[in-house]
Amino acid sequence: MFEILKTNGKARRGKFTTPHGVIQTPFFMNVATSAAIKGGVSAYDLQDLKCQVMLCNTYHLHLRPGDETVKALGGLHKMTGWNEPILTDSGGFQVFSLANLRNIEEEGVTFNSHIDGRKIFMGPEESMRIQSNLGSDIAMAFDECIENPSPYDYTKKSVERTTRWLVRCKKEMDRLNSLEDTINNKQMLFGINQGGIYKDIRIEHMKEITQLDLPGYAIGGLAVGEPAEVMYEIIEAVEPYAPADKPRYLMGVGTPVNILEGVYRGIDMFDCVMPTRNARHGQLFTSKGIINIKNSKYALDESPIDEECGCDVCGKFSKGYIRHLFKSGEILGLRLAVMHNLYFYNSLLEKIRFHLENDTFEEFYRSQREILGKRI
Repeated sequence: MFEILKTNGKARRGKFTTPHGVIQTPFFMNVATSAAIKGGVSAYDLQDLKCQVMLCNTYHLHLRPGDETVKALGGLHKMTGWNEPILTDSGGFQVFSLANLRNIEEEGVTFNSHIDGRKIFMGPEESMRIQSNLGSDIAMAFDECIENPSPYDYTKKSVERTTRWLVRCKKEMDRLNSLEDTINNKQMLFGINQGGIYKDIRIEHMKEITQLDLPGYAIGGLAVGEPAEVMYEIIEAVEPYAPADKPRYLMGVGTPVNILEGVYRGIDMFDCVMPTRNARHGQLFTSKGIINIKNSKYALDESPIDEECGCDVCGKFSKGYIRHLFKSGEILGLRLAVMHNLYFYNSLLEKIRFHLENDTFEEFYRSQREILGKRI
């Protein structure tokens, strides 16, 4: 399912075959939390933004419209019109982000819905059943994403429980994939490495979960408040113990610079709400750095967001017009900004793949590290 075509140091250029198509790696996944990109962007728009994979949220879709409803509508692919690969997270991140609304036990986690307060229980089996109903190509294991920093003893116990949950996830997915009415009986399970900022726990956990021989492995629980350099150190510590013949996914990351640094350290998959969330607040990524389109200096600017960008937004609209849309509260401004940022992210990964293929990645990496994070 995963083939490495070229390496450059620890960076890898490959392809990953899924039930809904081949993904060129490394790649960025566009976050469609509730089966839609925030900012008025549809699955059909994504096809013009060089998107390869759409990521949807298990917890939120379980609440609305309900995973049984999604299944009745034919699964996420049919419901959204997106016929390419889809990854669903497990609900594990909500264990972290909804800390004041949940209770963790060995069997799973009891949530209070953030919508209406009703109690919801989710454990490994429930998460797998929900994701099976959604029909994604890649389903993430149910885990606990702990706060950084967390006490060493709690982190160790949490990771041990996450390992037990992973075994239960695998058993349940195998059962679900054997059923006749399963939407996608080739759904793949990815394990998640946890351990906070403790390298020894991280390494031992990766050693343990790789014994299950899953189709892919993620590094979770990073980019949740720790300094970027700590994140890079954790990746470097864990990478030698991640299977070389399986895709590696750095969850929830991140900025363009984070992605560049992740690829440099051997990561193949990324996702983050940053390009869409920041776009809706007027922060746009360009080949020269980051701009805030709401700044007054762009009021009379007739140039595109990025003269080097090939997206439809940059081909048709000026900074001055997009700023006007934001200042006027027009939703079109959000849509155009989101589309540009997603195109920028996907184009960045396309450039990275190109330079890996042509043995020029090291030079590209060195030249882009300072530019991508620069604020103009």
